[in-house]
Amino acid sequence: MSNYKGACFCGAVTLECSGEPFMMGYCHCESCRSWSAGPVNAFTLWQPGQVTVTAGAEHVGTFAKTPNSERKFCTLCGGHLMTDHPPAGFVDVYAATIPALKYAAAIHVHYGETVLPMKDGLPKYKTMPGPDAETLPE
Repeated sequence: MSNYKGACFCGAVTLECSGEPFMMGYCHCESCRSWSAGPVNAFTLWQPGQVTVTAGAEHVGTFAKTPNSERKFCTLCGGHLMTDHPPAGFVDVYAATIPALKYAAAIHVHYGETVLPMKDGLPKYKTMPGPDAETLPE
């Protein structure tokens, strides 16, 4: 089984992801753009049991703008780590947090909010994937 190690910007908080993420992609929503200070956020989705904080747990802060997302960061350096999504039952570990993972996006979510159109042939969901989800053209 693969293990991917990651850390915050200063290295005080370390984490490990075991196995493989069940999905990787890009989020274009305003909240992710604002939080990441970038035009898109590269996500990797994991089951909660696959992600462990291995050091510095006392320095992990949480900010929840909505009940759907608990954004985790280092209280020492402000470095972003992951977002827990309790209602959905998964954890988004930001791709930049785990540099050894070979990132391979499969979808775009919240593409209806994009500020950086991307032509990469991947499905682009207006909001989120689902049985009646609307996709958008490149």
